[in-house]
Amino acid sequence: MSSSNVELEHYATRAWVQGRIIFIELTDGRQIGFPAARFKLLSQASDQQLKQVSLRANGTALRWEELDEDISIDGIVEGRFQLPLPLAA
Repeated sequence: MSSSNVELEHYATRAWVQGRIIFIELTDGRQIGFPAARFKLLSQASDQQLKQVSLRANGTALRWEELDEDISIDGIVEGRFQLPLPLAA
């Protein structure tokens, strides 16, 4: 009997920004949002720069061209962020 560990790759169908929160919608309909403050470059970006997000690599990555920043959709779904959640004021 053989077992196979198949890792699922997640795909986004759209990405958008509201305030300082980045949202993605996955092919299964889930919507996930995370604060820009969870990534070093995004935390320092202007609101206008944040809004310039696009989907790349057939929906497997987010890209901010002006910031030269790429984030994998799998990393977002799995909760792999560079920085901890900021403390509430």
